[in-house]
Amino acid sequence: MRRVGIAATLAALALTVAATGAALAASTVPAPGASPPGANDFSCKPPKAHPDPVVLVHGTFADMTISWNLIAPALEQEGYCVFALDYGDRATGPIAKSAHELKQFVDRVLKATGARKVSLVGHSQGGMMPRYFIKFLGGAKDVDDLVGLAPSNHGTTIPVAPLAGPGCRSCLQQVAGSEFLKRLNVGDQTPGDVSYTVVETNHDEVVTPYTSAFLPAGPRTTNVLLQDDCPADATEHVSIIYDPAALQWIENALGRPGPADPAFKPLC
Repeated sequence: MRRVGIAATLAALALTVAATGAALAASTVPAPGASPPGANDFSCKPPKAHPDPVVLVHGTFADMTISWNLIAPALEQEGYCVFALDYGDRATGPIAKSAHELKQFVDRVLKATGARKVSLVGHSQGGMMPRYFIKFLGGAKDVDDLVGLAPSNHGTTIPVAPLAGPGCRSCLQQVAGSEFLKRLNVGDQTPGDVSYTVVETNHDEVVTPYTSAFLPAGPRTTNVLLQDDCPADATEHVSIIYDPAALQWIENALGRPGPADPAFKPLC
């Protein structure tokens, strides 16, 4: 009975991610695996105003199709070359392997666009996994900004995560205190000449406690709690990728040198 209950809980979480993304999308969501609107035009050449292409990295149980129907077209309309990928069997595979997939995709984007660096915007695991790419796979030379939306930087304490089993290797690796996270976070957590911005909500029910999303303070790091400026913002872990205030923080981080400006005030 216990195994059945665990499987049902994980299945429900996966369905919740998919259903929430579909419900919040402004238009009909394309078939799974399809690029979100505004993304993956490999003929795009970055303008001088936005020289770094943006690569969007989805979270666990998700994909690019359900995750980026707000953020991808918004950034594309601002003049960015925007790209998105699917990876790791809906991000359930080993995180190091997923980071290698991200590296290959970034290499492809850089080659196609002629850009020197990319900026990464990731949700949940997609905000944490790129740090492995930056720290261990040479990504520091290829990344200008990393913006994490509710990233699992220090894992989660929710009871179901350790029980996920072999069906979700990344779930086990995102348990607070896992060997993977110990290796990722030992020493410098924000290596390289990369600007790090974390945008989190105090309603996060997946990355727990929500403060575990934040990275150590530093000149190249900005940690944002949405409710500090927008106390009525009820967005949670999944819906943060459709939150207008979170989008404004992304735009601020990408549109200036360094991380997001801590003094920035979004419209709530």
